[in-house]
Amino acid sequence: MPHEREQDTDVNAVRDRLTDAVLMHVPFDGWSKAALKRAAEECDVDWRTAEALFPAGARDLVNWHSRMADRRMMAALAESSLDEMRIRERIAYAVMTRFEQNAPDREAIRSALSFLALPQNAPLAAELLYRTVDDIWFACGDRSTDWNFYSKRGLLAGVYSSTLMVWLNDESENFETTRAFLDRRIGNVMAIPKIKGGAEKLGRVATFIPRRLKAFRTFRPAGFGRG
Repeated sequence: MPHEREQDTDVNAVRDRLTDAVLMHVPFDGWSKAALKRAAEECDVDWRTAEALFPAGARDLVNWHSRMADRRMMAALAESSLDEMRIRERIAYAVMTRFEQNAPDREAIRSALSFLALPQNAPLAAELLYRTVDDIWFACGDRSTDWNFYSKRGLLAGVYSSTLMVWLNDESENFETTRAFLDRRIGNVMAIPKIKGGAEKLGRVATFIPRRLKAFRTFRPAGFGRG
């Protein structure tokens, strides 16, 4: 319904504002309710409202920040000239777009990765990584519905994760070290022969590929729906 969609948009806009404000405090307070409380004060948002939007604290904040970064990346890519590039150039451009957009917040992202590295957060870490690489492939024109759907995302997940670690510590001008590393990693992946045999058979018999899974693309605060 239009009214409900408008309300959702308003709520998400508040989440965006709060998350942007939280980023300034993460280096000192971590992804915590203390950081959220400071952000709420700066954004003139009632604390009870802010807490209701992120009931699980760090988990919901890290979750929303990653999704917000994906949305902003996709908006920027939609305005770019990806269709004029080769596929490896598209991938590199998309990955670097996401990194460059978040360059001022590398310390907050480093903290988020430490949080996601905790065993109990492994499912969330996998979900957010899947979402990012799926968005990148979608923006780059991938519409595969066979085994390639899985192999492309699996390979890009490895490329993205390793490049992210380089980017976090890259002090070179214009992130040239990161760009060179990313180019080499993409080159290595592009050199891998296509998977055949059993993988192709699996792709042929698959009748439904849950691309851009709804469960992965709908934000549900971790504190909601609990008994």
